[in-house]
Amino acid sequence: MDANKLLDLYAAGERKFNGANLHQVNFSGADLSGANFAEADLSGTNFSQANLSKCNFSRANLTDADLSGAKLKGANLSEVNLIGADLMKVNLEETNLSRADLRGANLVMADLVGANLSEAEMSGADLRDANLKQANLIGCNINEAELSGADLTGAIVTEQEMNGGILHIGLSHKWVTWAGSYSYS
Repeated sequence: MDANKLLDLYAAGERKFNGANLHQVNFSGADLSGANFAEADLSGTNFSQANLSKCNFSRANLTDADLSGAKLKGANLSEVNLIGADLMKVNLEETNLSRADLRGANLVMADLVGANLSEAEMSGADLRDANLKQANLIGCNINEAELSGADLTGAIVTEQEMNGGILHIGLSHKWVTWAGSYSYS
């Protein structure tokens, strides 16, 4: 399926694109809010500046996709493959990224307020200046992730995540809510 066909179907009211092969398709600036791309191949696809709010991308392949500046508020990206994806300045507010693979992804200045990143693989991801307020990082692997300037106010983490990388950038415990028996918020 090409971009024009999908956009025509979307304009006609279709929202189910489960399992579609949309490798390296250009949807830059498109409004596809509410679409279902579960298990689709979207590797290398250009979604820059697109409105993808409330979309379902669960178990989709978005390897090397360009989502820079896209709006994904409230989207489901559980178990999605975002290895090497460009998510610079993306809006991922209240997004489900549980068990997502974000190894080496560019999340510079990303808005992840209230996002669920539980059990996500984020080793080597670039999260400089990202907003992770109230984000759930329980079980998230942030080994070798770049977190300088990231705002983790109220983020939910365990001792494991604190030892895995967050403390190495010098953040104070008072800004982080622990998922254990005590809180420093």
